[in-house]
Amino acid sequence: MMKLVGIAGTVEDKSYNRMLLEFIANHFSGLVDIEILSIDDLPMFDQDNDVTNSGAVQYLNRKISNADGVIIATPEHNHTITAALKSALEWLSFKVHPFSDKPVMIVGASYYEQGSSRAQLNLRQILEAPGVNAIVFPGNEFLLANVKEAFDDDGNLKDEKTVAFLQSNLQKFKKFVKVINSMNKAAGGTDEAAQAEDLDATGKISTTVEGVDMTADDWVEQAAKKVNAVDGKTYVKLDRGLLTVDQLNYFLNSMPIELTYADSNNQFIYYNKMGGKMLAPRTPGQVGDPLSKVHPKRAIRGVKSVIHALRTGKTDMVSMPVPGNGPDKYIMHYYKAMHDEKGEYVGINEFVLDLIPIIKWYLKKTGQKLTADPNNKVDADASASTKDDSSTDADASASVDDDAADTSANVDTDASASVDENDESTTTNDSKGKDDGGSDATASASVEDWD
Repeated sequence: MMKLVGIAGTVEDKSYNRMLLEFIANHFSGLVDIEILSIDDLPMFDQDNDVTNSGAVQYLNRKISNADGVIIATPEHNHTITAALKSALEWLSFKVHPFSDKPVMIVGASYYEQGSSRAQLNLRQILEAPGVNAIVFPGNEFLLANVKEAFDDDGNLKDEKTVAFLQSNLQKFKKFVKVINSMNKAAGGTDEAAQAEDLDATGKISTTVEGVDMTADDWVEQAAKKVNAVDGKTYVKLDRGLLTVDQLNYFLNSMPIELTYADSNNQFIYYNKMGGKMLAPRTPGQVGDPLSKVHPKRAIRGVKSVIHALRTGKTDMVSMPVPGNGPDKYIMHYYKAMHDEKGEYVGINEFVLDLIPIIKWYLKKTGQKLTADPNNKVDADASASTKDDSSTDADASASVDDDAADTSANVDTDASASVDENDESTTTNDSKGKDDGGSDATASASVEDWD
């Protein structure tokens, strides 16, 4: 079972935020295992009186580092988090960094209607700051207002809709945790070499078009003019074919999958314009941008790790289901390393598709349906691993689009998957060809936001 730690951002003897964490831990004990940690023993932060090696700091450092994810319940004091929580975060980002790349969910309770919303925004900014580098769960805010009337005498939330909403958020966070952790595992962690990846594309490769601003909205037009690129009815000789540029565009734009090309200099140089709403939206003005410009800040560390894994041959493909998939969609992002005839790395081919239409067609044509496999120990919310023979229990998600994470990051954030995905289902014969997928329709979050 997934192991989380919960931190109440207060040292008060009576805390509704601690009560909220205790309710989450007890009520959803079948979903996740949550250990509640205290910050009561931490002194106020003072770098001139360093107590990093004290038992109190090291205890929290060890517990957070070993947890799959963290839930922080924050009160609101003068539109910000408490001094006690801020001090704790300072100790945990001064000389130790247990929050680095750690998935964090923020919840909060307050006496009035705001439900700690401003404190949650303040906490999010702190957690995403350099030195802390947490991966904060995007969207899906849980704001418990009028908290004095929210609990019964046994410490349980009284409103059933509130409990249901909290459960939905927790289920989504569980998927998000697996996305982030599987990305780190697939990419071999966020080591120094991976973080040296230059997502600003400041280098130069043989195909780099110099003298043109990469971030210009009309980069394609300027770069094409600079190199005298052919277009229209001009023929292009391919490995096994001869097409005009127009024909090549027709061919690529009619693909039933979304394609993106990022070169070995980490410059985003192409996507196919399929028409209609895209699964991982791109805009014409993004083409030419360095990858740092097409991913949200919180996804950068994960993106670097994935690229480094592909560049160095740790894996030749990373694939990720987007959190938030449900019975009517199962969107997959695949990242495939590309190499030239000499085997040299030349960039990444990202392709995105929704598997559900294919699955539904197959079930209809074969008269089968999806049913739960009681012997499958893989979490139905998860399934990710690098393209090898290993089996990794994880979710994953990514996208170039910044909005994808809040509704579908990314991920962005933000990279692992399995070629042989162990979904919690098997096929059985059914003369009606009925689709009975069992995915969780309540989930909707993404790294991208990876991304």
